[in-house]
Amino acid sequence: MQSIYLTHARVVLPDRVLEDSAVLIDDGVIVAIAPDGARADQEIDLRGQTLVPGLIDLHCDAIEKEAEPRSKVLFPLDFAVAQVDRRNAAAGITTPYHALSFANSESGVRNNETAAQVVRSVRAFRSHSLVDNRVHCRYEVTDATSLPVLQALMDEGAVDLLSVMDHSPGQGQFKTLESYLQYMIGNHAMSREQAEEAARAKTRSKDGAVQRVETLLAHAHGLGIPTASHDDDSIHRIATMRNLGVAMSEFPITLDTARAAVSCGLPTILGAPNVLRGKSQSGSMRAIDAIRAGVASCLCSDYQPSTLIAAAFAVAAQTDLTLPQAMALVTANPADACGLSDRGRIAVGLRADLVAVAQVGALPLISHAWSAGRLVFSAHYPASRPTMPAAEPRGLVAA
Repeated sequence: MQSIYLTHARVVLPDRVLEDSAVLIDDGVIVAIAPDGARADQEIDLRGQTLVPGLIDLHCDAIEKEAEPRSKVLFPLDFAVAQVDRRNAAAGITTPYHALSFANSESGVRNNETAAQVVRSVRAFRSHSLVDNRVHCRYEVTDATSLPVLQALMDEGAVDLLSVMDHSPGQGQFKTLESYLQYMIGNHAMSREQAEEAARAKTRSKDGAVQRVETLLAHAHGLGIPTASHDDDSIHRIATMRNLGVAMSEFPITLDTARAAVSCGLPTILGAPNVLRGKSQSGSMRAIDAIRAGVASCLCSDYQPSTLIAAAFAVAAQTDLTLPQAMALVTANPADACGLSDRGRIAVGLRADLVAVAQVGALPLISHAWSAGRLVFSAHYPASRPTMPAAEPRGLVAA
């Protein structure tokens, strides 16, 4: 592999920013920062752009829309995986955890059989991938049939993160029955009658959920797979999930639950789209409020990969966090949460997962992305043109 010398960059380190600096890459690893007189096979002048670690996204279900862009319209899964791989490279996400839900009562990509096929398709594509694609399996606790499917996938080594969630109406994301019905009608093309029956079925299926969760989490822990809870809506639920051994809390519903999670050692994961939009799509707390309160550990792209880098820069602009601290929400902190000690920071000896960010108007946009030292995305935005002075009006000239 070629050595690469990235020069004239604004380099974001864990604790400071180096202006007009450089990074040397060799054999896929960062070998020097701000070296004097370095030589390499290739030199790239970043012209003042900001160089940050490759982004780590612990939860993004965009792969589901690539596989099923419209309700009950499934694309070939290898094609879907290839497309989401390209999307992540362009978004600067060098370690995406593709979030796939297992809820057998639902049709389409969340059906157990189809979801398992997507997981295996991601694994099969890894040798061709632009980025380090990983799998985040999401277990719906009301579905007893998912248990053996997920255990088999874990035994195959196809699961990198497991979360447990309860989307039954009346708690978590769906605080009311009506919010659940509207979601099922809007997202799954159900009639109101079908959505009401789905709600009744989900409520009936909660019997035995605790035992299933205990079994599944124990299986994951035995294989060293990190685990998370989802949509925690009370301090009691945080305590329960912590006692079951989960390692992180994604999308806590309120500031109090986020505080409870952090106080007992659980990193929290919140949505980058929430930061950009200034609100939650389901009426939960604003992510920016949790960040300002010091109880947000990580940001994830949730369903839109391109939001992750934009949200990190928005945090730096809207809070007291420094740029290194804001970038840690999408790099170092997710790496630590999942035990990825080889990435997440610009430091000598770590993987050369790096992203160059150009300022295009008011937007921070990815211009280059390297995954383990390999250039996987490049875009060249036209330089801003200076505003031309207004031409003087032409008319009759006095003699």
